[in-house]
Amino acid sequence: MYHEPLVRLAKKLCKIAPGDYDKRVTFGLTGSDANDGIIKFARAYTGRPYIISFTNAYHGSTFGALSMSAISLNMRKHYGPLLNGFYHIPFPDKYRGMFEQVQPNTVEEYLSPLKEMFAKYVPAEEVACIVVETIQGDGGLLEPVPGYFEALQEICHRYGTLIGVDDIQQGLGRAGTWSSVEHYNFTPDLITFGKSLAGGLPMSAIVGRKEIMESLDAPAHLFTTGANPVSCEAALVTLKMIEDEHLLKAAIDKGVYVRQRMNPWVKSYNSVGDVRGVGLSIGIDIVSNKKEKIRDPEVALKICNYCFEHGVVIIAVADNVLRFQPPLVITYNQLDKALDTIEEALKELEQGHLNHYEVTEQGW
Repeated sequence: MYHEPLVRLAKKLCKIAPGDYDKRVTFGLTGSDANDGIIKFARAYTGRPYIISFTNAYHGSTFGALSMSAISLNMRKHYGPLLNGFYHIPFPDKYRGMFEQVQPNTVEEYLSPLKEMFAKYVPAEEVACIVVETIQGDGGLLEPVPGYFEALQEICHRYGTLIGVDDIQQGLGRAGTWSSVEHYNFTPDLITFGKSLAGGLPMSAIVGRKEIMESLDAPAHLFTTGANPVSCEAALVTLKMIEDEHLLKAAIDKGVYVRQRMNPWVKSYNSVGDVRGVGLSIGIDIVSNKKEKIRDPEVALKICNYCFEHGVVIIAVADNVLRFQPPLVITYNQLDKALDTIEEALKELEQGHLNHYEVTEQGW
């Protein structure tokens, strides 16, 4: 069913999504179904079976999205097997190297598992799509080593493989841009949006090259209440608010403000190994040994508990990384409150005052 809000929203998303090519959009209800859609469209368009994604990735909780994810055993146990034809390669983390090595690897080293895969057990010409998060969200707000995505795109172009970007967590202003891809020098063929798209109402979207999106006919990727008029109007109002209140610039400015406060923590506090991220998508890596970059999940959760008791909600992802992702509309006074509380927790930790928190079975 077509209606005016749907058409206006589709045109708007085509305009703000990355890529200088003709685009089309299809809608769903959640990021999981959008990422499932990447699998469908990539396989339909290319006629190829295989999908490659990254270790520590989280793409959702439906079976296709789960098959692309590789972050938690609790998302794999008891209901396998998952879908066939999925492989995973290391994310190009610029803080730690592969297999928790202290030093990050080079671009070539990070690409070596993919190249070995192509040489030994996955025919490159049978790979439909490589799906990435530019900043790996639930994997620990990981940033890539410079030049990785350009090199990956070159490989994909060589073999006719599509690139899909899951921008559900980092897109629509979180990184200070409409798409986090704008921070990197490559162009995806498909991209997914969700979470904040409709301001809290159920809505997701896949935006892709026209020829790819037209490779499937309805109802190949269709949902009963997908793109309903209420959610479409909510999404239009949300995007207009981002523009009217200059929230893209606000995310960058507030991110700089936060980092000016957080960056010195790496030198000031023994438990802070790294502060990283873009815009208002920031991770604080809590460690027990800075030199060896040993993760400290227990301490990260104790900090979360202290913050919660003092009026600040923050969680730990990837076991030990504090995820600092406040609303784009957060005020500077509210930011100060959050930053003061987190720093108070770090000070209390240094003095041994957080030992009373019981964190068994907390986290996810």
